[in-house]
Amino acid sequence: MDVQIGVWLFTLIILTHYTLKQIIQSFKTGETVLVEVPAPKVKRGHVLIKTTRTLVSIGTERMLVEFGRASLLQKAMQQPERVKQVLGKIKTDGLKPTMDAVRNKLGQPLPLGYCNVGKVIAVGEGVPDFKIGDRVASNGAHAEYVCVPKNLCAHVPDSVSDEEAAFTVIGSIGLQGIRLCDPQLGETIVVVGLGLIGLITAELLVANGCKVIGIDLDPQKIAIAKKKGIIAINPKEGADVVKHVTELTNNVGADGVIITASAKSDDIISQTAKMSRKRGRIILVGVIGLNISRADFYEKELTFQVSCSYGPGRYDDSYEKGGIDYPLPYVRWTEQRNFDTLLQTIATGKLEVKSLITERVPLAEYGKIYNNISSGSSIASLLEYPEESNTADTVIVTSGTFAPGKGGIGIIGAGNFTSMTMLPALAAMNAPLYSIASASGVTGTALAKKYKIGKSTSDYKSILADPNVDLVIITTRHNEHARMTVESLKAGKHVFVEKPLALNREELDNILEAYNSSKTLTVGFNRRFSPHIQKVKQVVGSAQMNVIATMNAGNIPSNSWVHDMKVGGGRIIGEACHYIDLITFLTGSKVKAVCMNAMGVNPQANTDNASILLQYENGSTGVINYFANGSKAYPKERIEVYAQERTLVTDNFCVTEGFGTGNFSKLKTNTDKGHAAQFKLLVERVKSGGGALIPFDEIVNTTLAGFAAVESLMRREWVEIKG
Repeated sequence: MDVQIGVWLFTLIILTHYTLKQIIQSFKTGETVLVEVPAPKVKRGHVLIKTTRTLVSIGTERMLVEFGRASLLQKAMQQPERVKQVLGKIKTDGLKPTMDAVRNKLGQPLPLGYCNVGKVIAVGEGVPDFKIGDRVASNGAHAEYVCVPKNLCAHVPDSVSDEEAAFTVIGSIGLQGIRLCDPQLGETIVVVGLGLIGLITAELLVANGCKVIGIDLDPQKIAIAKKKGIIAINPKEGADVVKHVTELTNNVGADGVIITASAKSDDIISQTAKMSRKRGRIILVGVIGLNISRADFYEKELTFQVSCSYGPGRYDDSYEKGGIDYPLPYVRWTEQRNFDTLLQTIATGKLEVKSLITERVPLAEYGKIYNNISSGSSIASLLEYPEESNTADTVIVTSGTFAPGKGGIGIIGAGNFTSMTMLPALAAMNAPLYSIASASGVTGTALAKKYKIGKSTSDYKSILADPNVDLVIITTRHNEHARMTVESLKAGKHVFVEKPLALNREELDNILEAYNSSKTLTVGFNRRFSPHIQKVKQVVGSAQMNVIATMNAGNIPSNSWVHDMKVGGGRIIGEACHYIDLITFLTGSKVKAVCMNAMGVNPQANTDNASILLQYENGSTGVINYFANGSKAYPKERIEVYAQERTLVTDNFCVTEGFGTGNFSKLKTNTDKGHAAQFKLLVERVKSGGGALIPFDEIVNTTLAGFAAVESLMRREWVEIKG
């Protein structure tokens, strides 16, 4: 065995000094562990927080833990819609790729927690409202240090303790349900489920001047509710809750019902309808069975609405990650404003939360909470964090060192492509994996342990400065590709960057300025390395040809980052470039001119239903049909090549058939899009030398052709490629 490879197979160790501790859970096994990961780096629009307290959301976290502990069959039974997706993927992609994807998903670590309090220790650019030393509540995880977007943080008033502030985020879930219910002074509101969210919801309703009726099966929670001035009913004690509510409202019924319970039964939704008055409001905050009786709702004209977490802005990347606030005159209550309201309510004494604390546990003894999380005996469990802790942005995951100049690999990005495609391919060839960087440190560390990567870091620049790293692989979001490529080239590294290389001409010009032919730059145009495309190229040679490439890409929700022209670049620049490169490889020529047409009356540049026509310098032509409106049951990719009375058809990179091709008739393999072959060649070239895998002028030409396609659509004419 090669000595350098052997070094990387030593026993795994995790250093216990200068690292950050964080609680994560495995979806595969349900195991909850305290791991050591690199400390996050503060980012633009974010604040870095040193945690003092976090609140364990018993209901949510118990559900995640129990789901993780379930068998694969039990998981499938709980999520039948996912099973349908898996079966559909098996039909199009095959059994092995589908099962690999499922195992990868289940194997990803899940950071737990979303109720965090601490002090700001660093402030990113574009954050004017927070400063170092501020006490803040946020939706940060159970970790010693968290990096949180500014719109998900709120200042803690001086009169509110850290323990009390830990209830901010979970209390905002109940507050948002109240806002949707829109209770009026003197109305009767029923809260079904007196867990932590239910008790806070009920107390806030009392502060709002409502008559509040709480329903729960736990005597302990019933007792707490009564102390807070809530009329509490326990169905286990023989009470008919519908009749009880009817009597307490003079046979009118409840004005509103807020459901904060968690149950699989449909009984709760049926009972809430029966106890409501005509035109009453029902708000669902929890998780219950929703087999709704039309008659129950029809006769009373009831309204039903599901509440979304902390309030407006939730799951909106422009608000949460981009820091773009909703204007107050038009959206009065956002996530952050709900946080502020909760804290002010605690500060004024209208909401009392200390009595809800069941236990206080040091972070190191987290097992006292999670080992008993299914018992349901706790209402609010607090994790306490050490006042002093050392951090570093790098964790040593394996022992040993790697000698310079031997092809050491540093990876920037730990997303799905890295975990599902790239790392399995690199590991299979015993590639010298030296370090990996991820923004949070969690996913990178998990992958480092799995694939015996030497270091895990949250600071990608440490990879660029490391003399042991010869090749930098960049698999981050598209808007970071060009900048990181430039930095890597200037650091004297070979670079592999996933497509696209750049999102606009300015970014490409920066790369051209930084590029030096002494180091190679490779873009992840893997399809030219597929055995199917290699066979087609061998058969058709260098003749003029017509190539039709069809991508049944499938729909991606409009709010995905991929569609954001500043982040993902849109699917034409971000994904269709694969096919421009593929046709360039087959024709042996470069694109001369581009014309693109898109579906719709007034098609926009940001489209994913388009046909692209390519003119090549040698007279060949290419057509790329990139469609997102097709059936998932139909194969994703099909390439047709017509040349000299020969036709070759590649179907989903599984089967290639030749017609009029002499001795060649068919090639059949498992799905092979060329990733493994590309990475094998890349590692060999970096270690042993040799030419670039893809000529640099072809990479530039393909990138320009992608820009030209979008320009063509806007100008409604052919666009010539100019270097």
